[in-house]
Amino acid sequence: MYKRCRICGEEKPLTDYHQASGMRDGHRNECKTCFRRLWKARYEADPERRRRASARARSWALNNPDRLAASKERRRASGQLRTNQRRTHLKRKYGITVADYEAMLAAQGGGCAICGAPEPEAQSLHVDHCHDTGAVRGLLCFRCNAGLGQFDHDRDRLARAASYLGESR
Repeated sequence: MYKRCRICGEEKPLTDYHQASGMRDGHRNECKTCFRRLWKARYEADPERRRRASARARSWALNNPDRLAASKERRRASGQLRTNQRRTHLKRKYGITVADYEAMLAAQGGGCAICGAPEPEAQSLHVDHCHDTGAVRGLLCFRCNAGLGQFDHDRDRLARAASYLGESR
């Protein structure tokens, strides 16, 4: 089923709209993209709005510990908590989406960019990035990522180590 956004006027599938139980079709009248734009403008117009919203959320959590625990348990059991934590971690720390991660993994042949080892069971590869610029370089297994870290990401030290290994044969 499709619906026309009241702001941008585009006709989009219902999955592109937030749910709203009070609406006739159960979804908001503005698409998610336009809704995010609206909220961003509201926060920019009133910088205290976010602080007040956070304070309300903290207050609710303190006054409703049982409901909070039940909600967290439902999210944990459904896998939603882990999914959301991974999504927000990738976006906050590296500026990439889960789709970006999956595309990098596919481009690397499904494994570590250095040794080719596949993702460990129920884990992801580490996102390797330049500590100076923050630019993402690729996905590495724990051993390769830790190895680069031990050499302080210094190309000269790594080259000397590779040369040393070549000499010892």
